[in-house]
Amino acid sequence: MAIIYKTKKEIEILREGGRRLGAILVKVGEKVKPGVTTAELDAYAEKLILAGGDIPVFKNYKPHGAPYPYPSALCTSVNSEIVHGIPKKDVVLKEGDIVSIDLGLKHKGLINDSARTVPVGKISKKDEKLLNDTLEALTIGIEAAQPGNRVGDIGYAIEKFVNKRYGIVRELSGHGVGKEIHEDPYVPNYGKKGTGAVLKPGMVIAIEPMLNLGTARVIFDKDGYTVRTADGKKSAHFEHTIAITEEGPEVLTFGE
Repeated sequence: MAIIYKTKKEIEILREGGRRLGAILVKVGEKVKPGVTTAELDAYAEKLILAGGDIPVFKNYKPHGAPYPYPSALCTSVNSEIVHGIPKKDVVLKEGDIVSIDLGLKHKGLINDSARTVPVGKISKKDEKLLNDTLEALTIGIEAAQPGNRVGDIGYAIEKFVNKRYGIVRELSGHGVGKEIHEDPYVPNYGKKGTGAVLKPGMVIAIEPMLNLGTARVIFDKDGYTVRTADGKKSAHFEHTIAITEEGPEVLTFGE
């Protein structure tokens, strides 16, 4: 698939949808507390998207190679689950957990994708640092997404910041987004400077570092979606959809 460049009008629509998605993700994050089930978070996220007249784009989406369409609006990945955890009524969040909430929204035909990892009650200092560092890795990756730079510069900046303190997931990455959930280019969280596609105005990409407290190795669950750390240690995940503009990268999915 070739890179799909967006027009200024399309980026304005993505900006509108991104603001909606960012605000919804903040509200869902505020619902995270001990005793809440991941199914409740999913139902709330879907309700908010539908109330705005938009579409929860993950629901019924069938990625290449998946055994069945994804059944939920929200991905909820708890502790050692990295991404794509399926919300369930019997997954009850408890004090000290961390949960990644990952959500996609289609607004006026165009798609935004964003994620954040949220503490459940009081968490350990080590887990708090993991969350802060993963968010900082996202910020650094976004700063590297300047027009004229290359995709490899994003991964290089993230990898340099991480500096082997965490396992960087390699089997999963950021991606182009907008017309489809997953478009070119592939945006890894590691890489070499000056490699990959040139970042040009009109490109819209999702940058999403996934950092593990232990090994970078992953396990794919039998449910066909959930990806978890091979050693059972915790993982954090943050993601924004950004537009490459002539002035620099613009975050589309900021929540208030």
